[in-house]
Amino acid sequence: MEGESEKVEELIWNKNENYPADKPMDGYQDCILHVDLARGRLEKHPYPGEWKREYLGGRGLGVAIVSGMVDPRTDPLGPDNVLVFATGPLTGSGVPLGSRYDVVTVSPLTGTLTSANSGGQFGTKLKRAGYDAVVITGVSSRPVYLQIDNGEAELRDADPYWGLSTRETIAALGERSGSGAKVACIGPAGERLSRMACIINDRGRAAGRGGVGAVMGRKQLKAISVQGEGEIIPADRGAFDRVREEIGDLLKETKLHTGGLHTHGTASLVNLINEKGLLPTRNHQYGRFSEAERVSGEEMTRTILKKRYACYACMVACGRITAAGGQEGSGPEFETIWAFGPQCGISDLELITRCNYLCNDLGLDTISTGSTIACAMELAERGYLPELPSLTFGDGEAALRLVHMIGMREGIGDSLAEGSLRFATAHGHPELSMSVKGQELPAYDPRGLVGMGLNYATSVRGGCHVYGNMTYPEVYGIPERLDPCKREGKIEWVKEMQDLAAAIDSSGICIFTERALWAAEYAALVRAVTGIKIDAEGFFRIGERIWNLQRIFNLGAGLSREDDSLPQRLREEPLDAGCGEGRVWEPGTLLSEYYAARGWDEQGVPTPEKRESLGIRSVPVPFLT
Repeated sequence: MEGESEKVEELIWNKNENYPADKPMDGYQDCILHVDLARGRLEKHPYPGEWKREYLGGRGLGVAIVSGMVDPRTDPLGPDNVLVFATGPLTGSGVPLGSRYDVVTVSPLTGTLTSANSGGQFGTKLKRAGYDAVVITGVSSRPVYLQIDNGEAELRDADPYWGLSTRETIAALGERSGSGAKVACIGPAGERLSRMACIINDRGRAAGRGGVGAVMGRKQLKAISVQGEGEIIPADRGAFDRVREEIGDLLKETKLHTGGLHTHGTASLVNLINEKGLLPTRNHQYGRFSEAERVSGEEMTRTILKKRYACYACMVACGRITAAGGQEGSGPEFETIWAFGPQCGISDLELITRCNYLCNDLGLDTISTGSTIACAMELAERGYLPELPSLTFGDGEAALRLVHMIGMREGIGDSLAEGSLRFATAHGHPELSMSVKGQELPAYDPRGLVGMGLNYATSVRGGCHVYGNMTYPEVYGIPERLDPCKREGKIEWVKEMQDLAAAIDSSGICIFTERALWAAEYAALVRAVTGIKIDAEGFFRIGERIWNLQRIFNLGAGLSREDDSLPQRLREEPLDAGCGEGRVWEPGTLLSEYYAARGWDEQGVPTPEKRESLGIRSVPVPFLT
């Protein structure tokens, strides 16, 4: 796409034109920690240089490792699944918003090769402790946690912490590990193998989607506690300082640090998306919520906000510390407000916030949990849920009780913890699950967003917006304004946004930078930090390689063209509001055209020529076998 900064583009080729391919690159710690829980053995291994050039790190590194170690037919909650915590080269480097890490595994919710991205301080601490990634295999015979302190790592007894909430675990291990330690852990939901369980780090940041917390629970790994103070050295300090300043200026020009995201957090989207008739309401039956103002970011700022907080090296500070119901905690974010608010027909911001706090404590993905409860509400109202005949949309107290039951797998919460698709199917109405590939959709109605609908349908991790966020061009007009209800150009845009997101996740920078940056700027940052000779085209190519590798794994797991679709409601019941009023999401020839653009056959299988062009081959992991 047009509009990249020429000044930044020039810096890509500033120095190190002949950087040796086999020389260890900077920006990395050149160390991967393998934790074999079955044997209680920890080993350090070098970071293969080809993986740096082909996958960067983060999501890409995790995808390369998991696809090379795990049979796609493996039970995600079996002992042979692998869990990877991976940072990117920009994580902790000091670049603006460079704080992210990914958890990569086979999802127990979808069966896909998935990743869950999180910020805060944990990823930076892990990197500064001397590790680019931690690869976890096997199952421990008893609860343990991993203690990492500036390069030294050991497994410790977690019996005293098993059963504790994430809040209690973080407090206990943070205190035990010493000042400055950061903790990523599961709560009771992960211990009880809820397919919607997440991993919580810092004060409420979450590696949220796909049930990654259940995989951690299956392995009986309660937490990872990290203390790290080491230095991360860029390959070219001069280029790094110049590019960092330029990127900071670009971010400030877009008012990322002073606009709605800073002032009202991600919840600043509530009113905007509602006004456009794109806010799914009452299990996606409607596109507008009449009481949206009562649960908006502006209302949060006015009533329950205590203070803002930021992830490492972030000027935006979109994090919220709030107070509700006699408690204080992190959030809620936009997606959480939507999932427990409009999606469930609830307009009580305090109750929504209490649901959020409880999800964080139990270790539950708020999107999937809220949407699963909304699915149950519709089932009940239609007379399909005799177990809860009085459950209705708008019942906030019931939602709060169900969150607890899901996290603890008590009563009907045991079956709800399986996610909306399994729950609705068990009750004879799978069509009432608003999910793709088993993962619940987020807060943007695709009947009014053609590109987002295609992104949802084809996402390699199931229902997801951040794997290719088409709201940027279709809602915000960034980097180019597209008509959200027209098909023209959407194939190319969806592919490009998906590939870009995969590379961004792998670099270790926050996806919110997409509001100001494009491939050339990201490539410039990677070049300055790592010394890898990369331009915008090369950055996209890395993302495309990752996307294809995930697709190949998913096909091996049994997913097919039939899974690249949206729920029946969104294809057959017209939207009631906004620019999409009267419309349904019509795939038509979109899917076939998308496959062709990706170099896949008519069934969505990457052709041998496409694999060859991307250098995709069997990925051996000899140092971890």
